Amino acid sequence: MRVTTGIDIIEVNRIKNSIEELGNSFLNRIYTQKEIDYCNKSGEAIKYQHFAARFAAKEAIFKAISEFIHGREDALWKNIEIMNIEGGKPVINVDKLKNNIEKSADNLKLESIDVSISHIKDYAVASVVAVFS
Repeated sequence: MRVTTGIDIIEVNRIKNSIEELGNSFLNRIYTQKEIDYCNKSGEAIKYQHFAARFAAKEAIFKAISEFIHGREDALWKNIEIMNIEGGKPVINVDKLKNNIEKSADNLKLESIDVSISHIKDYAVASVVAVFS
């Protein structure tokens, strides 16, 4: 068994500025439609915190799995989808991600990956733990 971790923090304004300046070209390069819908329904007061938290989560995931991926990070953005289950806990939709890893990792299989995210007015942070067998 192999356990890897990743962590990331980002300023909410960096994501807000990217969305305001680049619009849909930024959103559609980084986020899935489900993520965009979730963040936009959050309301104007915190939607950019939600976008930033998902961005940080995707970065943290990449850091946790990067040694098993051959290719560029930007190819993974939309293969990682962060959703929330009942009660608000964030979870990773790993179907596409697992496929990428298993094609790249020699004799390793992603068994589980867990994410924790948090955000406040100015910052969003995410931490990831991945377990490979």
